[in-house]
Amino acid sequence: MIGAGPSGITALKNIAETGVTVVAYDRNADVGGNWIYNEDESHSSVFETTHIISSKQLSQYADFPFQPEVADYPSHTELKNYFQAYARHFDLYPMIEFNTMVEDCQRLATGEWEVLTQCNGQSKKERFTDLVVCNGHHWDPKLPDYPGTFTGEFLHSHQFKKAAPFRDKKVLVIGGGNSACDVAVETSRVSASTHLSWRRGYRILPKFIMGKPSDVFGSSMTFLPVKWRNFMAGIIVRLVNGPNRWYGLPKVNHRFGETHPTVNSELLYKIRHGKITPQPDIDRLEGKKVFFKNNTSHTYDAIIACTGYRLSHPFFDASFINYSDGPVPLYLKMFHPTIENLYFIGMFQPLGCIWPGAEQQSKLAAKAIAGQWKRPSNIAALCQQEVNTPHMKQIATSRHTITVDFHQFIREIKREINKVA
Repeated sequence: MIGAGPSGITALKNIAETGVTVVAYDRNADVGGNWIYNEDESHSSVFETTHIISSKQLSQYADFPFQPEVADYPSHTELKNYFQAYARHFDLYPMIEFNTMVEDCQRLATGEWEVLTQCNGQSKKERFTDLVVCNGHHWDPKLPDYPGTFTGEFLHSHQFKKAAPFRDKKVLVIGGGNSACDVAVETSRVSASTHLSWRRGYRILPKFIMGKPSDVFGSSMTFLPVKWRNFMAGIIVRLVNGPNRWYGLPKVNHRFGETHPTVNSELLYKIRHGKITPQPDIDRLEGKKVFFKNNTSHTYDAIIACTGYRLSHPFFDASFINYSDGPVPLYLKMFHPTIENLYFIGMFQPLGCIWPGAEQQSKLAAKAIAGQWKRPSNIAALCQQEVNTPHMKQIATSRHTITVDFHQFIREIKREINKVA
């Protein structure tokens, strides 16, 4: 198994419970994956003040609820402690080899997997009957490409760890997703100025609606089809915030659900208090000056590009498996159409939290490995069907190739779990 982050540990727990011998490799020194905050650039993409954007009620494992005192939207420290408590509770540590990089995975003619790892400068090859991939998809930064050259500081949000280094600087943040809006809010507390560049309109969801976390509030509409649920959610958000033009932001030209909404209760407040200045898409760069597509320009000390991540599996040869561009034809976002002993856990993006879905994927993978669940005979057609008819039609970008509806996805996996042989 590759990875001992939130998806990896629930896969490890559920597979081990079937009696199958399993080992997990992780590059970190402890359990937690992306949620192990480090001031230095590392595998983790979280920064000093990061809180999750889904509520604890809809982010916890069914087998291991959060403690009551944990915040509605837990911090990275609370999450790290939660994942490590999970690993201790289910005695997972003896099955994990830490500080270990998986360098290469080859499928042999026998069908077995030959896995090359490296730990403390020592390489090791081992063979396994099955391979479970849980390496996450928020660690390989994707940078934008603009004409010209910027001579100030240019970094990706993956490298952003705290706002302090940007004190009294003129900062431009690129992007309208959760990371971009969080980074803009944080730098605006200390910077001389913070500007935020969007290439299109995004919907901003408040973290609370009528006193409830917004995803908990939205769950009250799960009896509706996804299309109608998204329609209602769009109306509610517009009633709460009003149109984007009131804040100087680009108009939203897509229906709710056609792109990932951004969950942030401070961005609009900061804009209306003059702490964040919206800007349009970038046209070109010249020294420290940025020219925008509305024929204006401004000078900045730093640009922080919050432009997402690639789906990356560097331990596979790209000619064998490569999901960094184009569709991802996996049944239930986990089963390969032809390779029966390969499983992907947590490689999906719900309008909600990944971990409960990864937990259900893990339960199904465990049953498949133990021979208690049989792959459908038409699995290749099912993989293509998921590509052709996703839960919701979204804007055609690499960010949206693995989107699922949180509630529908979990129902679909549970339906398969119940088909135990």
